[in-house]
Amino acid sequence: MATAYEHILFEQAEGVVTVTINRPDKLNALSPHSLGELSHAMDRVRDEGSARAVLLTGAGRAFCSGADLSATRNDDGPIDMGAGLETGFNPLLERIRRLPVPLVTAVNGAAAGGGCGYALAGDIVIAARSAYFLQPFANIGLVPDVGSTWLLPRLAGRARATAMMMLGERISAEQALDWGMIWQVVDDGELMTAARAMALRLAAGPTVAYGLMRQAITDGLSTTLTESLARERRDQFVAGRSEDHGEGVRAFLEKRRPAFRGR
Repeated sequence: MATAYEHILFEQAEGVVTVTINRPDKLNALSPHSLGELSHAMDRVRDEGSARAVLLTGAGRAFCSGADLSATRNDDGPIDMGAGLETGFNPLLERIRRLPVPLVTAVNGAAAGGGCGYALAGDIVIAARSAYFLQPFANIGLVPDVGSTWLLPRLAGRARATAMMMLGERISAEQALDWGMIWQVVDDGELMTAARAMALRLAAGPTVAYGLMRQAITDGLSTTLTESLARERRDQFVAGRSEDHGEGVRAFLEKRRPAFRGR
């Protein structure tokens, strides 16, 4: 039976699961309920095993504007702003990072705060020309979160990441492309067509190898060369026993395109 969601849309077709954050009136700001639904969606992808790629985007004119501050307001005094990270934002990012299939993020409009972290967590990030990335935390006396202090210096370099976080200024899609933060910029009207084409391309690929690849890339950012070499050896053993590897070799020898089945 299909699961009913309130704050997201979940659609599956041709091996691609499309998850859309669907609070356009809130610029897709994330409440605890939203985070719970997104986590549930990622668990479905992992557990059901029928998806071969995930496409994550936002409805309306924003990808995601970060935390829904109205849901965390407390007029009785200070609250623990880290608690929501521990119970909602961080577990979702971990789920995204450990997906067994490739993730494409289609960034429409603002990717701000925690939304910036989720946007950049995609394996392939495609942005509309009007999109922008923003770390606004300093503007409200907070520190960057949702993995931004770990990921941004690795994508854009320490100097650019530091300025982006401390100055709290918008980074345009074109600038993000120039900095190496994202893969591609397309005209606004072409975003979903381009993102879906990319997701379909990945869904037709060697899913076992892709899953191993995305974990090795993430883990490799924090490991030594020796550890990465050992990881590659273990992963190559697993990938080499997949049906898709056999099909890939046959297709190469027969000079045809491989027909990968994701196994």
